Amino acid sequence: MKTYVGMRAQPTQPGELAELRVVVKRGADTWALPLRLDIRNHSPTGFEAGYGGSGPAQLALALVADCCGVALAVAPIYQRVKKRIVARLPHDGWTIEESQVKEAVAEAMAEAGISSQEAGDRRQETE
Repeated sequence: MKTYVGMRAQPTQPGELAELRVVVKRGADTWALPLRLDIRNHSPTGFEAGYGGSGPAQLALALVADCCGVALAVAPIYQRVKKRIVARLPHDGWTIEESQVKEAVAEAMAEAGISSQEAGDRRQETE
């Protein structure tokens, strides 16, 4: 099972904002969560959490794509995941389990009335 960990990097310059870095852990392996700007470019400057803006949208999209596949990384799903999970995360650091993302995606799909097939069809329409 994967775990997603968000943490703030220490600023290197005075007045610089602390960047949110997100890593994926599975067993002894750890890697950076890709921004997935290839799917949609909400925030080229990186991830954010704790509110409902563009940085949190990019994080929600990346979480859905990594956890559930690119086919489900469509706006009606990841925007709901943003509201359910990402916007509620603490600013300074957090941990999310893969099961939490999958549960939020299932709830988002039900709420939006989207099947896995329809999500894949929507993904193809935007490519």
